Amino acid sequence: MLLLDTNIVYRWLMALPIPGPVIQRIRSEGAMVSILSSWEMLIKHDVGKLDLPTLDVAGDIAAQGFDLLAIKPEHLLALTELPKLHRDPFDRLLLAQAKAEGATIVTTDRIFGEYLSNAWVV
Repeated sequence: MLLLDTNIVYRWLMALPIPGPVIQRIRSEGAMVSILSSWEMLIKHDVGKLDLPTLDVAGDIAAQGFDLLAIKPEHLLALTELPKLHRDPFDRLLLAQAKAEGATIVTTDRIFGEYLSNAWVV
């Protein structure tokens, strides 16, 4: 299963360019989106850093057929096991979720590959 990083989800919702192989793999394998990504996008929208189609980000994500992934205790435990390569709390929790779920995280952020061998940096 794939876990989409916030930047991929945002591109999907805003119909911004995503490489064809990424779209094909998402459609063939299915994907999860952390509820954390909804929160991150709403925070960035609130401070004027991000435009959104609607404020119902979680609903928009679900309408695309993505499974919403809640934050679970095992994700928090996995968070404590990650190396401290950078400080972005959203990225770190997404990485912990991918690790705990055994999911491949799809991202444009190269540092994710330093955390997880199954990170797919596009």
